[in-house]
Amino acid sequence: MTNNSATTKPLFPALFLATSLSISTILPVFANSTQRTQIIGQSPKKVEITLVSYAVTKAAYGKIIPDFVAKWKRDKNQDVVIRESYGGSGSQTRAVIDGLGADVVALALAGDIKKIEQAGLIQAGWEKEAPNNAIVTRSVVALETRAGNPKNIKTWADLTKPDVKIVTANPKTSGGAKWNFLALWGAIVKNGGNDTQALKFVTNVFKNVVVLPKDARESSDAFYKKGQGDVLINYENEVILAAQQGKTDTSYIIPPVNISIEGPVAVVDKNVDKHGNREVSEAFVKFLFTPEAQREFAKVGFRPVNSTVSKEVKNKFPHISRLYTVADLGGWNSVQKKFFADGAIFDKVQGGRR
Repeated sequence: MTNNSATTKPLFPALFLATSLSISTILPVFANSTQRTQIIGQSPKKVEITLVSYAVTKAAYGKIIPDFVAKWKRDKNQDVVIRESYGGSGSQTRAVIDGLGADVVALALAGDIKKIEQAGLIQAGWEKEAPNNAIVTRSVVALETRAGNPKNIKTWADLTKPDVKIVTANPKTSGGAKWNFLALWGAIVKNGGNDTQALKFVTNVFKNVVVLPKDARESSDAFYKKGQGDVLINYENEVILAAQQGKTDTSYIIPPVNISIEGPVAVVDKNVDKHGNREVSEAFVKFLFTPEAQREFAKVGFRPVNSTVSKEVKNKFPHISRLYTVADLGGWNSVQKKFFADGAIFDKVQGGRR
């Protein structure tokens, strides 16, 4: 078991609910009860953008947004109003396609941004419009157990023990859960096994799943607040944040065969052109890759993509001996068809639970 702890400044109070919109600026913050935004008129002294992201990034953006707002004010002498919406990555993707007026999307997987591109809202080649191929955060999959690890869970294989109860989100609605599922699959195929063995293993794991919440944050609430399950499959950064907030101790397991969870960001071209806020939207995206922003991501448990910050926090994160990416599994287009389309492998696994 790996012991990990981190100290950070107190987080801003939660000012919004998942998939509702709020406003962050140097002015007072207020909430908007509707999901679709009505745009504040752009003016030389005020500009508005809407950020749509997935649930577990909320704490980081609570720090990053005020820093960007202050910087823009210093550089441009203009107030920025940033609306925020958080929820499961898949749900957020559908909301944007259906009309949620995002100017910037920061989602749990590139496949979700690809869907928005295919809907005609984002221009092809968005990966090259930001640093690091638009990957703004990294993490890995962690296993959080109850205090003292009473079920003695140490490896992926231990998740198939008949007396182990598991909590993980639903990959049909949660990008985070897709990563969890692929990490389970990779535990076999990236460790000498084949697809037949992987299907058997993952099916046995899901027989022990007692609840499938819609996103990673609800999974955490089920485990920490409701006391469901013996082990939570989750992002490493979410487990670290939970420890910082006093929801759990700092003991958790990072399996040494693991997947690199890569979170992309993109400007929503059609919306920024409509709203007349491309300049500030693009500046916000670029700001997310600066050392200042990457340090805030790292404080709440994300593995930074900025090389300077990575060196600064090198000892904070356990080493992964065999780290693979979604590209090693065929890329998101292939993965979506193989695992998560209707009638694909996940549905077969679900059928095995019944």
